[in-house]
Amino acid sequence: MKKGIHPDNYRVVAFKDMSNDDVFLTKSTAVTNETIEVDGEEYPLVKMEISRTSHPYYTGKSKLVDSAGRIDKFKNKYAKFKK
Repeated sequence: MKKGIHPDNYRVVAFKDMSNDDVFLTKSTAVTNETIEVDGEEYPLVKMEISRTSHPYYTGKSKLVDSAGRIDKFKNKYAKFKK
């Protein structure tokens, strides 16, 4: 590895999945002003929308999104305003 290109400020950081409130600890250089207490210790907190505990690829549960149906519904709803 090249010397001098990697950050030196690694520390233990708590990552929180906001969709299911799962918290896991790992080393990171992520910058944050928030903190959270985990097992009696305080750690910097990074909030995430999706993680390995909520992502459909890892959970095996996928959500079917009917985007075509939603687009048609939108067009029908606002067709009356068309000039």
